[in-house]
Amino acid sequence: MPGPPVSAGQQPPRGNSVITAAIYHDGVRTNTHDSLAETFGTLREAEGGMARIGLHRPTEAELLSVAEEFDLHPLAVEDALEAHQRPKLERYGVTLFVVLRAARYLDAAEEVDFGELHVFVGPDFVITVRHGAAPDLAAVRRRMEEAPDLLKRALRRVPSPTLF
Repeated sequence: MPGPPVSAGQQPPRGNSVITAAIYHDGVRTNTHDSLAETFGTLREAEGGMARIGLHRPTEAELLSVAEEFDLHPLAVEDALEAHQRPKLERYGVTLFVVLRAARYLDAAEEVDFGELHVFVGPDFVITVRHGAAPDLAAVRRRMEEAPDLLKRALRRVPSPTLF
């Protein structure tokens, strides 16, 4: 299993940007892996599976391995490597690429902390690339895993032209 989940305000261990590397079937997590290579192999062997990969400030090599495996568009990969992108939604073939900006208020410091989330969504994968501590996706993942029927329906329809 990848290292422990990284919540808002925490950073993953140095040299390990993989937060989540899992395979889902019918909305249920069936495999969790220690490495991207294991996740790729399981997805190739699993008919009807969906990969969920979460990265926090990945190295170029890590993101390029994901890009090669899922045939991600080079311009989107270039954007995902660098923070400070404008929010956007782009479509590259059957893959959606979304850049979101998140903000959270830090009571103790009385300041706003900004983060950035890049999301790739394809027929058999959802890949998130976080730059910054916000947003904390662990709560979102738990909520979705508590409702496998909802997750199953959502994954079956994304990406879809009906989104536009």
